[in-house]
Amino acid sequence: MKPTRSVDRVRDYFIQRGINIDIKELPASTRTAQLAADAVSAPLGSIVKSLVFVADGRTVLALVAGDQRAEPAKIAGQANAQAARIANADEVRAATSYAIGGVPPVAHPTPPETLIDQTLLRFDKVWAAAGAPNAVFEIEMKKLVELTQGRVADIVVADK
Repeated sequence: MKPTRSVDRVRDYFIQRGINIDIKELPASTRTAQLAADAVSAPLGSIVKSLVFVADGRTVLALVAGDQRAEPAKIAGQANAQAARIANADEVRAATSYAIGGVPPVAHPTPPETLIDQTLLRFDKVWAAAGAPNAVFEIEMKKLVELTQGRVADIVVADK
């Protein structure tokens, strides 16, 4: 039996919920927010970075706007943890079943605690990774909040 491709797992997640989402598999990499924004001709801020953190040993998924930087101390505070750090590649794969650069905000084996950067609310629709470093999907921001059951919070570095 052939293993299911990561992108197919994300596609199946939406199909099982009756949500019509068009996953775009692109010839170029969308591994970084800037590459994804360029590939879909969208503002950098409308790209969702799915960042995995380890907070007191727990997995926390931070959904951060492409033009923002996550603040580990704020993530720790929002997660009621003493400290938080970005997960390494092995930890990301173990926690989400996806590789860095393709981690989607949904379709995880065990849904993680999710924090959503409040600056994403600037956009009605956002783009997120779809399981591979060349696959993305567009979704209404309110639907993303609903599906992830994420908590909108201040989790980014303050403007200077």
